[in-house]
Amino acid sequence: MPPTQPTLGRPESTSHAEIEQAAFRLFSERGFEGTTMSAIAEAVGVGRRTLFRYYASKNDIPWGQFDETLTRFRELLEASPPDLPLHLVVHRGVLAFNDFPEEARPTHRERMHLILRTPALQAHSALRNAQWRAVIAGYTAARYGLAPGDPLPTTVAHVWLALAHSAYEQWLSDPQASLAQLLDVRMRILRDHLQDLPPS
Repeated sequence: MPPTQPTLGRPESTSHAEIEQAAFRLFSERGFEGTTMSAIAEAVGVGRRTLFRYYASKNDIPWGQFDETLTRFRELLEASPPDLPLHLVVHRGVLAFNDFPEEARPTHRERMHLILRTPALQAHSALRNAQWRAVIAGYTAARYGLAPGDPLPTTVAHVWLALAHSAYEQWLSDPQASLAQLLDVRMRILRDHLQDLPPS
C-alpha cells in the first residue's frame, strides 16, 4: 500500500500536539503495535515525510518533546542555589519535570501508562531513561568535581529513576493519587532511611 498522501488542499504543516493527540487516539482504538505511522499521518492529514520530521519513529511519540524537556530539566538543576542540598535540588527538579497542566492532551498519566505498560516500548524507554539519568549524573558530577560515570553520580541517578518509577506505578494504579505527593513520600522515605543508618 503506498504512503498516505496529505488531504487535498491542506498544507503539510501541523504541530507536535496535533500529532500526539491523533496518535494517542489511535493507540487507544487499535493498540500501540496495531497503529502505523501511515495511519497517524492520515489521521493528522499530512504525509509520512512530514510526520517523520516531527518524530523519528512511532516509539518517540509517547515521549513527546522529550529532548526539550530534558534541556529544561538540566537548566533547572544548574540554576539551583549551590548551597541547597543535592537531594533537594534533584527532588525539586523531578517534581518540575513531572508538572504538566491537567488540561494537557494527551495527559501525563496517558503518556506514562503507555510508556511503562507497553511491552513493545520497553527497549526504547530504556534508552530514554538513560538520557534522563544522564542529566542527574551530569549535574551531580559537576557539583562534586567528579566524572559522570563515577559511583556517586551514577548511583544518585539510578536511585532517583527507581524512586520515580515506583511513584509512577502507584499513581497509574490509583486514579485519585497525586504524583507530586507520591514522589514526596518516597523522598522522605529515602531521607529518613539515610538519616537512620548507623555511622560506618
